[in-house]
Amino acid sequence: MKPRNDPGYILRHFNAIAGSYDFMNTLLSLGLHHRWKRLAVEALGLVPGERVLDVCGGTGDLAILAAHAVGPEGRVVLCDFSLAMIEAGMPKIRRVAPAGRPDAVQGDAECLPFPAEEFDGAMVGFGIRNLAHMDRGIAEMHRVLKPGGRLMVLEFSLPVTGWFRRLYDFYSFSLMPLAGKVLAGNRTAYLHLPESIRRFPPPEDIKGLLERAGFGQVGYRRLTNGIAVIYRGVKR
Repeated sequence: MKPRNDPGYILRHFNAIAGSYDFMNTLLSLGLHHRWKRLAVEALGLVPGERVLDVCGGTGDLAILAAHAVGPEGRVVLCDFSLAMIEAGMPKIRRVAPAGRPDAVQGDAECLPFPAEEFDGAMVGFGIRNLAHMDRGIAEMHRVLKPGGRLMVLEFSLPVTGWFRRLYDFYSFSLMPLAGKVLAGNRTAYLHLPESIRRFPPPEDIKGLLERAGFGQVGYRRLTNGIAVIYRGVKR
């Protein structure tokens, strides 16, 4: 059996859930993911005219928020290796005014199809834990950022409070797969999420990984008792 971060497995996983991805995200997070994403994009401090890359951009929520921040004089590029995910997000993306609409590119986060020092900001939301080689993905985002460019990573983590973690585990490993089976017809896909969160390193380890990749001023902010974490760094 291939490991759960094998690129082929991950691609099949996201292709399988693309059609129900947005609905299930909202349902399973009780709508909290919208707030988390707004706070995450705000953490980049984008200004009109900047160029931003959304890595593992999926159905485009972060890219759309960034597009509003940089305006029609800026540029946002969504990059994801699942064409099915990109296509699932296109109805939302097309609602953005043409002059400021994000571009969408199919590509590999570990080998980004962009030149060095191309972007003022790079971001990845709930995608970095799925990379086969997380350090390569971070190195690639560092490469495509201009000196002084900002990186934002939004990722799941584990609650910091004991009782809340126990409740979260029950929800994640029992109710979430059941909801996936009943509402999306795919129980296995919704077991992947809690399993991948459990394997993901804690915030201090991710902070160190970003620093070793060449980012300075690295910090993080826990959201909703630590269920999600926003990391931010600046390319040295």
